[in-house]
Amino acid sequence: MALVVSLPGGCTIKADKCFNRSTNHMRILIVEDDREISDFLRNNLKAESFAVDCSRDGEDGSYMARTHDYDLIILDNVLPRKSGHEVCQDIRKAGKNTPIIVLSVQSEVNDKVDMLNCGADDYLTKPFAYKELQSRVRALLRRPNPLVSPILKVDDLMLDSTQQKVSRGSKDIYLTRKEFALTEYLMRNSGSVVSRGMLMEHVWNGSVDPFSNTIESHILNIRKKIDRSSKKKLIHTVPGRGYKIESSGKVIFD
Repeated sequence: MALVVSLPGGCTIKADKCFNRSTNHMRILIVEDDREISDFLRNNLKAESFAVDCSRDGEDGSYMARTHDYDLIILDNVLPRKSGHEVCQDIRKAGKNTPIIVLSVQSEVNDKVDMLNCGADDYLTKPFAYKELQSRVRALLRRPNPLVSPILKVDDLMLDSTQQKVSRGSKDIYLTRKEFALTEYLMRNSGSVVSRGMLMEHVWNGSVDPFSNTIESHILNIRKKIDRSSKKKLIHTVPGRGYKIESSGKVIFD
């Protein structure tokens, strides 16, 4: 059953009451000056466990898109301070290949062609059904890319982001929602050091107190669940830099 939401300016959004809880724990930027539309999108995407940032104007949105690593951008075309077309050009000139979905009241073919030619990946006309936007988001995130593979493996540790399951060898491992997101992010960056700042931004959506020991506590819990029963330790601390999942089994620092 669907819920129909009417927004100012005659915009109507239709959304399902039940949301798909399967998630890749990815980060999405919404650049939209209409607060009600922006809040609606943010709340629905967060309900699917995406980390979400919002910007109300083109200049700020362009800066955020160029200086942060997003997995997808939802971009309005008609914005204050800088148009969606200009924002899109800025992002591509900065060398960012982040998928961009344009939302706009402009429905003319030429408007769509201009946005697609300047680097947008998809174009959806307002008013729109949230279910359609949701499908387009998922379609873009499914594009061939090792970072969006639903099944991740590091040594004998396996994580299935679609089924929300983690196992090591033949043993299933229960992780809380945040522990799952943290483990997935580490695995997607296997072989690389992940800093506290990166974890704060991508897993905690910037909401954690930088001076708290929240991240350390979660790492400790994950280690107990993943490494306790195995001779080969996968999760390591790199002093002064962050954390790393090392598939070779070579201990860096514990």
